[in-house]
Amino acid sequence: MRQKLVIGNWKMHGSLAANAALLEAIKAAPAKAKLAVCAPFPYLAQCQSLLTGSQVAWGAQDTSAETRGAFTGEVAAPMLAEFGCAYVLVGHSERRTYHGETDAAVATKALRALESGLVPVVCVGETLAEREAGQTEAVVGRQLQAVLDALSIEQLERIVLAYEPVWAIGTGKTATSEQAQAVHAALRALVAGKDAGVAQRMAILYGGSVKPDNAAELFSMSDIDGGLIGGASLKADDFLAIGNA
Repeated sequence: MRQKLVIGNWKMHGSLAANAALLEAIKAAPAKAKLAVCAPFPYLAQCQSLLTGSQVAWGAQDTSAETRGAFTGEVAAPMLAEFGCAYVLVGHSERRTYHGETDAAVATKALRALESGLVPVVCVGETLAEREAGQTEAVVGRQLQAVLDALSIEQLERIVLAYEPVWAIGTGKTATSEQAQAVHAALRALVAGKDAGVAQRMAILYGGSVKPDNAAELFSMSDIDGGLIGGASLKADDFLAIGNA
């Protein structure tokens, strides 16, 4: 059975004082799921300092497709590894939308993360217009296929997928458990086309306005292995409740 994984995505939130209180509360309480937080780059040292030796892992929200060089403002995967990061988000819809990241760029970032020993959390998801047009599986399938084409089976074994319908991120709207399960099953089937064993072992998370009151139902679905949590990850009680859903 796949262990549940709950990752908090702080996005562009946080301060040294607020982070300290949040992290101390999270690491002090037990959770059924494996927990991790993806913090803004300036706070990775703080995460490393406060979480080392705890059961809570940490990671970053993005990485460069380059490993070094004259790329002002970029942060390379080997740098993240030096701060003890376990995970890094790649292809989040906000990066795809606001920064023009292509499927190919996301696949390259996943590869760079793997080369540095990080677990890339590959995000896929459709817009409301795409869902209403019946294109959900085609869109997320295209996004995932770029990664499948770029990685070997051994590399694929080390990634996490996250399905986040764009229309449910930060809107208060959530896909029904059945809607989410259908997409997760389709993603797992696509991975199975490359390797059935990897598909069965791969964690596929759901993200999109996950809260303590809907997490248990979502996580009860057979192909939903946890969550990528936005706003609720900034409140220790909510994040821990989701981790115990």
